[in-house]
Amino acid sequence: MRTLFKNMRIIAGVLVVGVIAAVAFWPDSIIVDQVPVGRGPMQATIDEEGETRVHDRFVVSAPVAGRLQRIELEPGDAVSKGTVVARLVPVDAPLLDQRSRAEFVAALDASRSALAQAMAERDRAATALELARDLLKRREQLVEAGLVSREEVDVARSEVTSGASALRAAEAAIAQARNQVDLAQARLQSPVSTGRAIELRSPADGVVLKRVRESEAVVQPGEPLVDIGNPARIEIVSDLLSTDAVRVKPGHEVKVEQWGGSQTLAGRVRRVEPSGFMKVSALGVEEQRVNVIIDFVDPAEGRALGDGYRVEVRIVIWGADEVTTVPVGSLFRQGDAWAAFVINNNRAELRTIELGHRNNEVAEILKGLQPGDVVVLHPPDTLTSGARVRPRQRS
Repeated sequence: MRTLFKNMRIIAGVLVVGVIAAVAFWPDSIIVDQVPVGRGPMQATIDEEGETRVHDRFVVSAPVAGRLQRIELEPGDAVSKGTVVARLVPVDAPLLDQRSRAEFVAALDASRSALAQAMAERDRAATALELARDLLKRREQLVEAGLVSREEVDVARSEVTSGASALRAAEAAIAQARNQVDLAQARLQSPVSTGRAIELRSPADGVVLKRVRESEAVVQPGEPLVDIGNPARIEIVSDLLSTDAVRVKPGHEVKVEQWGGSQTLAGRVRRVEPSGFMKVSALGVEEQRVNVIIDFVDPAEGRALGDGYRVEVRIVIWGADEVTTVPVGSLFRQGDAWAAFVINNNRAELRTIELGHRNNEVAEILKGLQPGDVVVLHPPDTLTSGARVRPRQRS
């Protein structure tokens, strides 16, 4: 009996030691952040900075060398077509020699050719505007019958607006070309300066955007003096990487953010320019960039901004109402495939997945995960498949 009791004490001691050893060497659970796999609407966007600018911009420059009188107009002052914006007194010149006369005759011929070209461009713009209006009218009739989409109507309406702007710009170019013809004729007929000031007039209605010269000074031919534009027509230009620009099409929806107001403004891509350019990034990397031109859906929203304001644009290149999504912070590369850790019975399970579209926040899941699955957000490097995990307690 004493022997049996002694053996039981030994067995109990061994069990106690075993329990203590098991507790001591039991692996600790890894604390992780977790997030459920969801299902709902998703959009794929290209995010980039942009800059506003006046669509129709005109630069009034000095036609000849002379003394510029002080410009009294202030930036923001309204001007009408034909308003005198600057006065320039040409410097005294010697009598024309044969060579100078030949140059002035050539300048007059060039001015007349520029006038003819401007008039031809005006005719072309008028024809294009008429065609755009006819196309818009037909599409508005077809959209009521359900034969075309509303987006096609918006693109046609944008073309009408652009055509009207092009016609106004062409008419302003004609006025400017006629001024150049008059100036060339005056230079040819009056070889000696009379001391009378040349009046430089605004080629279009608008406001003074920038006063390049203010005080009286001697200026050279072609030197810019005043920038004039219509702030009622504001557009956005955003330079995208060429690899992103190929995915952008005219008519794509744009969300304008970080412009200084609380709400998001609506825009639409009008044009992707066909030519790219080289730009050096802040990190010193040479990048091939392409300008994308964006119009405000409601032009009145653009008036809250001025010329040269910074904004951020999100160009929507894809969207769907019901897709399975997961935060991009839960994804990582596993060889050539994408993977995530799924939490199953308090253990991490490595799951290979197939992705669709992505944005800066979430990714579309095609295979590997289902709505309701819980994945590890920002998995640590020490996490392995089968490891015990427990969620982080939020205070």
